[in-house]
Amino acid sequence: MSRVGNYPINLSNDVNVDFKNGYVHVSGPKGKLSKSFSNKIKPKIEDKKIILEREDDEKKTKALHGLTRSLLSNMVQGVTEGFSKTLEIVGVGYRAELSGNKAVKFNLGYSNPVDFNLPDGITAMVEERGTRIIINGIDKELVGQTAANMKMLRLPDAYKGKGVRYSGESLKLKPGKSGVKK
Repeated sequence: MSRVGNYPINLSNDVNVDFKNGYVHVSGPKGKLSKSFSNKIKPKIEDKKIILEREDDEKKTKALHGLTRSLLSNMVQGVTEGFSKTLEIVGVGYRAELSGNKAVKFNLGYSNPVDFNLPDGITAMVEERGTRIIINGIDKELVGQTAANMKMLRLPDAYKGKGVRYSGESLKLKPGKSGVKK
């Protein structure tokens, strides 16, 4: 059984946390985040640490205990440090470029370029002649979902590996056709 929910969350001096009506509001130097949580989990702040206690020992409540702790920890980390994901574009002629502050224009081998609008709270940088995209934001879930949506524009193909992939992602490529010897 996991005991993640029992670990306290350390707060720095520049982070403010408020618990009101089932909502948690976290503000820090990078921004503000809010999220609703179950009323079966009771948070309290002691000595610049957030401690979460559960109401009972039911299976669902135990699962919510660990989940709530992880989500709250990600919120605190997001408003202090932020999160980032890096995507790589592989393929001849495949590249990306910023078009304005809130959009990325992809050339991925389709007949027309693909425009991708960034959600609020997400910024992107394009490096290495348009083959690397760095996505930044304070909401871990939104950063990951934005990266996944960009990857879905052109998944890496199974033979040459051309497409959009996460940085450091390894692909198992299929062998191509081999000549038949007679």
